[in-house]
Amino acid sequence: MRRSLPALWVGQWLPEWETVNWNPDSHQSEPPPGFYQFSISARDLRALSGVYRRTRDRVSATDDLGIQRRHERTRSREIGRFVRFGYPWSKLTDAQRRSGRYRELRKPGWLPTAIIVNVLTADQSRDRQTADPKDLITINGGQGSSVAEILLPAGFDSEWQYRCIPPIEVIDGQHRLWAFGAHDTNNTPPDFEVPVVAFHGLDLSWQAYLFYTINIKPKRINPSLAFDLYPLLRTEQWLEQAEGHRVYRDTRAQELTDTLWAHPQSPWYRRINMLAEPGFTGLQVSQAAWIRSLISSFIKHWEGPGVKVGGLFGMRVGEQQNVLPWSRQQQAAFLITVGQAIRHAVTSCRAPWAQALRKAATGGGEDDMAFFGPNNLLNQDQGVRVLLQTLNDLHFVSVDDLALFELRFEDEVDLSADLSDESAISGALESLRQQPWYRDFITPLALSLASYDWRSSKAPGLSRDEQTLKASFRGSAGYRDFREHMLRHLVDVGPALVSDIARRVLAALGYSKNARR
Repeated sequence: MRRSLPALWVGQWLPEWETVNWNPDSHQSEPPPGFYQFSISARDLRALSGVYRRTRDRVSATDDLGIQRRHERTRSREIGRFVRFGYPWSKLTDAQRRSGRYRELRKPGWLPTAIIVNVLTADQSRDRQTADPKDLITINGGQGSSVAEILLPAGFDSEWQYRCIPPIEVIDGQHRLWAFGAHDTNNTPPDFEVPVVAFHGLDLSWQAYLFYTINIKPKRINPSLAFDLYPLLRTEQWLEQAEGHRVYRDTRAQELTDTLWAHPQSPWYRRINMLAEPGFTGLQVSQAAWIRSLISSFIKHWEGPGVKVGGLFGMRVGEQQNVLPWSRQQQAAFLITVGQAIRHAVTSCRAPWAQALRKAATGGGEDDMAFFGPNNLLNQDQGVRVLLQTLNDLHFVSVDDLALFELRFEDEVDLSADLSDESAISGALESLRQQPWYRDFITPLALSLASYDWRSSKAPGLSRDEQTLKASFRGSAGYRDFREHMLRHLVDVGPALVSDIARRVLAALGYSKNARR
């Protein structure tokens, strides 16, 4: 006998909606003409929604296509205290709560707002997996009658666990739900119920849209935080056309630039001209130039009609067209980690170009002129732009080969933490350096990039042909030529993996076979 819950069907459909362009390929298949309302114990709903954990060997359910909001444990713990003892007792410090002097502040902690979920259908997959048929929830009635019946999986009890993926995914209200421990009889009263609004078979893009209209549009949440909470929003065409995807890109590019300047482990620590002030020795690339470079690389949308290389932090990538669910802290850690490898490779380089820059340097100082210096493209707008574009392009076209979706960050990310909080990034840095991706790809890529002649056209010791080539890299048209020249260098000198990926980028960008050498 399967356990059942009574539910109400709420029909919501208008004739005007018939003109909407339903597109399953974009995760926007036609939705059901309404939803269900019912109540269920918080403990049971938590069990049906799964216990999502980050692991090294699989993509967690919370990060599937970037749909689920990342879990902030501190927020759920505070909600748990609120449910048991109300406000303001839930806001007291540990010492204040233990003192016993504030018992009169305890009050009921009601949660009257519905948790919004999607009940998976048999044909809905997540991370290439579908729910086990025995775990699926059946809904009888509705769509014609006002009363419906929710049939929970057969054998569902206090010890039940789903077999593959959970049959319910939370669209909004995850932190309220995670305040209750699944199967935790000590901290989760079995009779504490929560109201639920349940869609049945709602496609992923409509879930992102629903989250946006509930949480972000009315309240005007910081747009950068919004794209962290719901990574799929980064790729929504309706949002870009109506709200301006540029808001996200500009905000995120500025945040990342500030972090690259401020984090002590960044290779560009205090080495970006944040105020574009003249006369600062060694600070030749302004904050604005870094922002433009990030927008044209990691945070770009499309580069142009028919060009299939987008931004790693903004576009759907890979065969499954998913979105990397990295937060801004993790994005910053990625850039710092790659930058560290490149700086180490350059400062260890003994190639003639690097030795020439060091020999021509005057005034001493701790900076290696092969990485910093007035005649070094790595310390100029063109070099930063092409370096970031190259790194983005190689990762974008090979996201599956490099298993970027399998990269694991050991620590949970507190999305409320500011990017200036070093601890929010430092843990991610250590995690990334332990990944096979770093050993097998970043290290040889950094060595290949370090073998490139990064001298600018004004560096002493260049031949006439070298001066002419490097001078051609100046100006807006020069970015394209420099970029192609860099990619062809990687094809020629890189190890097999680097060379192959660089060749694929050249093909994706549609560059001609005749390179200017």
